[in-house]
Amino acid sequence: MRSWERALSVLEALCERGQAVGHGWTLDTELLPSHQQQVNALENQGLVELACREDRAELSALEGRPVRWAARLTPYGHDTLTYGCSRPRAEPPPAGAQADRQLVELIPSQMAALRVFVSLADQLRVPPAAGLAEQVRTASCDHGIKRWRLYLTTEQMESAAYGLWLHRMTGSAAEANRFGREYGVVYSPARAADEGPLAADGLPSAARADARGGAGVSGRG
Repeated sequence: MRSWERALSVLEALCERGQAVGHGWTLDTELLPSHQQQVNALENQGLVELACREDRAELSALEGRPVRWAARLTPYGHDTLTYGCSRPRAEPPPAGAQADRQLVELIPSQMAALRVFVSLADQLRVPPAAGLAEQVRTASCDHGIKRWRLYLTTEQMESAAYGLWLHRMTGSAAEANRFGREYGVVYSPARAADEGPLAADGLPSAARADARGGAGVSGRG
């Protein structure tokens, strides 16, 4: 379990025990000493409030015994728990879909470029591939290696390469170059010109023209 997951589990335990009693405090008898140490660490981050002498005296009177330690969430701890429980998680695709997707690990600057790309979907003539925005939204970060993890289809990989190419044309080439080295997918304007730009239906414009061409010509005949 990663450190932030441990922190969330401690915050959740404090929240549950605090809600179960009227005063909102979690007492010394309700947490193991090791968990109390974790709570003490969270206090340093402003997420937990430890009972002062006056609070412990009041709790001792309520409990009918000496209370030597008690803790409860601060408003910041409550919001951290709420956000952590609601944050979207990227889940590995089902086993049946594994063959259709590839694990892609992006550095922060690549991820930032893709976030801009998918945010402009309504304004672009060649929008992101279907499902790419959701993969970007739910991507999880491996903080140990500072990489964002996504599971992309071939179409989404090519679309991501296009987004990174746009980033390259308007700023830095490092992100697109790295994506090409690591995954062998590079957007090529020349190839795109041969195939025709992708439209919202995912078909090259040339393919759509071919599909309509016969009917269009005969209609003018």
